[in-house]
Amino acid sequence: MKPIDYRKSTKPGLVPLYIFECAAKLKMKPLTAACAAIVYHRFFKEVKASDYDEFLIAASSLYLAGKIKDDDTVKIRDVINVAYSTLNRGSAPLDLNDEYWAMRDAIVQAELLITRTLSFDLNIELAHKYLLYYMKTLQDWVGADVWNSVPIAKTAASYLQDFHHSPNILKYKPTHVAIGCLSLALQTYGVQVPLTDESDEACMWYKPLVKDFTRENQWEIIEDVIEVYKHEASLKAT
Repeated sequence: MKPIDYRKSTKPGLVPLYIFECAAKLKMKPLTAACAAIVYHRFFKEVKASDYDEFLIAASSLYLAGKIKDDDTVKIRDVINVAYSTLNRGSAPLDLNDEYWAMRDAIVQAELLITRTLSFDLNIELAHKYLLYYMKTLQDWVGADVWNSVPIAKTAASYLQDFHHSPNILKYKPTHVAIGCLSLALQTYGVQVPLTDESDEACMWYKPLVKDFTRENQWEIIEDVIEVYKHEASLKAT
């Protein structure tokens, strides 16, 4: 697959894809990458996108997420070099020249801007811990043989991480996001949870775990996750 030229596309999902490509190159922990995406989405929920350089905000979100999650592997020089080279394919890493220091200053200033725009609320609650708990519970319900016969856990975790490409993730509680992604994984492999009744909302498998989650929430989240893959396919087709 040909690498995406981020400067030549304006399709939906472009900048989040850039965030996760940079995060992979930086060898960020999954939680740090997800945190960066949430910071980015929250910032642009408060401002007009055309007023800011989205790629600069993305780079600064990566750097800020490293601080929020105490991810010591995230160094500002690495963020600068990866963000620059990913946006400018084929370019050599920046030397310690005026361009490097200008980009470093811009990322730091953008970090302050993001922090102020979010009213200094950097308490980012992610759905990952809930997903882990729900999966451990479900594993006991369905039994080890069924659970291990298909990659439910890996698929649910992938759906969750990929959902962070979309600003729609902000519409839902982290508990709801976790259940929605796990539900999609179960449906992907046709796994039926024992002692549940699909025709009765009160008897759905997720009710003992999250009482305020509804079938409507389930389908909304599933549709939003699928939309992420549609945008990604469109981007990679260009």
